[in-house]
Amino acid sequence: MLVRRSTKRGVFAVAIAAVSALAVSALPAQAFSPHSEIGVTSSTIKLGITVPLTGSAAPGYNKVPYAMKAYFDYVNDNGGVNGRKIQLVIKDDAYSPILAKSVTNDLILKDKVFALVGTLGTANNEATTKFINDKGVPRLFVNTGFSGFANTKKYPTTYPLFPSYFMEAKAIGGYLADKFAGKKVALLYQDDDFGIDALAGFAQVGTTFVAKIPYASGSQADPTVIGKWVTSIAASGADTVVLFGVSTATAAALGGAYKAGLAGKIQWILGSVGADPTTIKTLAPTALPLLNGAITASFLPSASDSADEYVKQFQSINVTYGKGATFDNNVLVGMNGAMLTVQALRAAGTKLTRAGLMAAIESQGSKFASAGFAPLGWSKTSHVGYNGYWFGRMAADTTVTPVDGAGKYVLYTTDSSSGPIVKSAIARPAMPAKGLPTN
Repeated sequence: MLVRRSTKRGVFAVAIAAVSALAVSALPAQAFSPHSEIGVTSSTIKLGITVPLTGSAAPGYNKVPYAMKAYFDYVNDNGGVNGRKIQLVIKDDAYSPILAKSVTNDLILKDKVFALVGTLGTANNEATTKFINDKGVPRLFVNTGFSGFANTKKYPTTYPLFPSYFMEAKAIGGYLADKFAGKKVALLYQDDDFGIDALAGFAQVGTTFVAKIPYASGSQADPTVIGKWVTSIAASGADTVVLFGVSTATAAALGGAYKAGLAGKIQWILGSVGADPTTIKTLAPTALPLLNGAITASFLPSASDSADEYVKQFQSINVTYGKGATFDNNVLVGMNGAMLTVQALRAAGTKLTRAGLMAAIESQGSKFASAGFAPLGWSKTSHVGYNGYWFGRMAADTTVTPVDGAGKYVLYTTDSSSGPIVKSAIARPAMPAKGLPTN
């Protein structure tokens, strides 16, 4: 009996082993990888982005994800990141927070991305935060300047890149005080967290306006709304207008002002978000007379400055991988964000984990090479990216040069609080050879 029992146990053990072998053979190959973090295999890294490919905010912004992909494709063709190729999954959120939540859930639960990169819009990023926090998904280099995203307790996995709108408003306020003292200045702004952040920044530096004209996001598509903007500007007696909105709103405002006969009567100062000249030119050709001479704030070099080493390299990559896209601010933003992403992935090492990626940004990110003219501020205690702007003047051909002359960049650096505005020079690492990071 003992022998028989032993034999039965042996047969049972063999059967269990066989079933286990079949079960194991059915598991995905990634399960056997020593690098089995979600979205990572031995040969690939899957990233995701949500952006308005359709809708009122799509023009211009719809170029950002494809510029990122172009840069990733270039890196993939040159060995990838530690031997892995980057896959970018692009989802259309139509600039809708509700749709952003849906497609973000898909990216994380269905597409199983390792991290999110370059997600666009303040409201959209806010709408997806709880789910992202709950899942512990890194959200890298968001395309928004909302100052709140630097709050590491509320947004622990989010890493802003742009200077905040609070900073930008302070910088513009400082510039107005320097160059436009005594002028009658009106403010046209998007009435959500984007514009509210700006209002707080202007208030911090004591900027006063003869009129503040809010607009609801998306309302720039309504001609009657544009007419009210122009009427309000004219009624205020303003000789200078600061426009804090997206490029579609800028195109609408300048087109409406031209139609109302205001060409040559107002100095326009455009925030960084709404100052892409190629987008404005495409949407409102009649706006060009007003765009000529407009002043804009930027934290990146002018996309038309081919003498800049970053712009020159990204332009070269765009020729081969950009699939015919006109090189402009949006392409520059996309490629710059992609290059930073590659450095973050490299810094995280060969055994990629989400926690390791975030730790790498916090410990090494301030030294990453980028096109931005101000240093990066990421650390274990801060998720603030850039902190400074320079001011340029647009020409009729849509090129932008520093207000003080070609190559004379002066940064207005500050914080998202009560800190001073400090004028400083450019401070950035050199472009890696051939645009390929080796950190």
